[in-house]
Amino acid sequence: MPARSAPRRVTAADVARSLGLSRATVGFVLNDTPGQTISKATRQRVFAEAERLGYRPHSAARALRSGRSRLVLLVLPDWPLDFNLRRNIEEASLALDEAGYSLVTYSPHPTGQSRPLWETLQPDVVVAMTGFAPGQAEAIRAAGVTHLIPDPDHPIAEEYPEEGPVLQVRHLAALGHRTIAFAGSADPRVADLVALRHSRARDAAAELGIADPPSRAIELTDASAAAAIREWRLAGVTAVAAYNDDVAAAIAGAALRMGLEVPGDLSVIGHDDTPLASIFQPRLSTVHVNTAGLGLFLAGLALSLAEGTEPPVAGPELSVTLIDRDTTAPFEGP
Repeated sequence: MPARSAPRRVTAADVARSLGLSRATVGFVLNDTPGQTISKATRQRVFAEAERLGYRPHSAARALRSGRSRLVLLVLPDWPLDFNLRRNIEEASLALDEAGYSLVTYSPHPTGQSRPLWETLQPDVVVAMTGFAPGQAEAIRAAGVTHLIPDPDHPIAEEYPEEGPVLQVRHLAALGHRTIAFAGSADPRVADLVALRHSRARDAAAELGIADPPSRAIELTDASAAAAIREWRLAGVTAVAAYNDDVAAAIAGAALRMGLEVPGDLSVIGHDDTPLASIFQPRLSTVHVNTAGLGLFLAGLALSLAEGTEPPVAGPELSVTLIDRDTTAPFEGP
């Protein structure tokens, strides 16, 4: 059976041939070329025929004419694509789409065998969610991309401060807990973020004059969480600040299966306020991150560079909020 050939793309020449007009006239209309004296009736005929034939402008040619691809490339870290990251990307993508831009995501891999997308796509803006790796910004500029977020030479936004762990420790300390552990993640892909959040928890504990939070990397298994709990209980730990809600649920679930009361024997607080936090039983106290707002802010930064407008001013979308639910309670020990 012969293979089906792909349908041929409808071109401006096809529209011109169908209407009996010159290719130049049709091109001027479809490209909205300024300075042309083409009647309104002719323009309407061209647009109607283009729609009837299914004409779509060629993106590469349009980019060459305008000097813009109307693409924003988001360079992602090698992280698991969790709920908050997906929502952040979705909100940024929607906001950019409404402005006529497309968001493309790209995760460079350590092997580096494929051609980087900033060379292939020639995006208007390249955004690195966690900053550019050494030499990466220079490589992107060498490919002809001039707009980078963050720009190593001209930063336009403050680094996200990671205040969530500070809120976690302050909340637990206000409830009377003086020995607080930090439950990290054993996933090596987020090791840097885990280390940053542990560091912020330690800073908060030092400011409050309480013990330095001990830390363990937790796998999302009952055995891993239970081993950490046993170690922490021997050290007098009465509360746990977790890297995220998944880790908090692993700790709380293991504690309950060990016969401990949560929060009576062990208070637990998560981070990110994912759907899991509100449906887990008992409901997880956590830190809410406005991921939708962060996505909109990210899109605003990209658009300001692409369009040459003023960048957005950081507002409440960069703040975090503590959500007090059922897994944290006042310390009632000796």
